[in-house]
Amino acid sequence: MTALILIDVQRGFDDPRLGNRNNPAAESNIKVLIDAWAAAGQPLVLVRHDSLIADSPLEQGTDGARFKPELDGAEPDLMFTKHVNSAFHGAVDLNSWLTGKGINRIVLAGIQTNMCVETTARVGGNLGYEVHVALDATYTFDLTGPDGDVQTADELSRATATNLHGGGFATVSSTQAVLSLLS
Repeated sequence: MTALILIDVQRGFDDPRLGNRNNPAAESNIKVLIDAWAAAGQPLVLVRHDSLIADSPLEQGTDGARFKPELDGAEPDLMFTKHVNSAFHGAVDLNSWLTGKGINRIVLAGIQTNMCVETTARVGGNLGYEVHVALDATYTFDLTGPDGDVQTADELSRATATNLHGGGFATVSSTQAVLSLLS
């Protein structure tokens, strides 16, 4: 079995305060993955970031914390919240759930590429999972570094792909490539 884990696909990421994003096709690729996993009868996990910070775009209990419309109709095998980057450190012990189901291969997609998706991939890799990241089913935002230089969302996405691939944490590919894991 291969579990699809969708991380933080939430309305709050549409908040203009977050700035410039990349990959406008991410949501449509996420929908392709949801439909393929449902058709294959493979496990679907939805993870939602409930921020404890007041006025955060993802503040728990607000409209921004709700899932995006692309997840409407999805029937997850597991759904839970988290307050930190890694989905392995949420309200549910994801590692125990996966191991209990005999799942050792996971596909990750969602928001933000270089934050929660990358952190979950690193932890998953450290725990011994065969991790795949559908990079074109993720997106992120421009970010300013400590020196004041701005890294674009595309640059950050490429850096995440390099970190995960080069570091041996995950196989980074496309939505179409991960669909082959279902056959």
